[in-house]
Amino acid sequence: MATTFEAAKVLAMQLSPEQRADLADLLWVSAAQHADIDVAWAAEIEQRLAQVDSGEVETIPYDIVVAELRAKYG
Repeated sequence: MATTFEAAKVLAMQLSPEQRADLADLLWVSAAQHADIDVAWAAEIEQRLAQVDSGEVETIPYDIVVAELRAKYG
């Protein structure tokens, strides 16, 4: 007889890709060390914003990125 874990995996694979992604997010959040992740993301966001604000890095508009990727891979 299948374990609860095996049964859950079988059921999860029957979900749509979007539902599986939502479930993965939910499981990750439930298992992760929230404080450490939140602090790390906050520091990363601050660093990236400072780089944009200072002109150290330049952002690329979404439309251009998508067009370039489609031209390269599509």
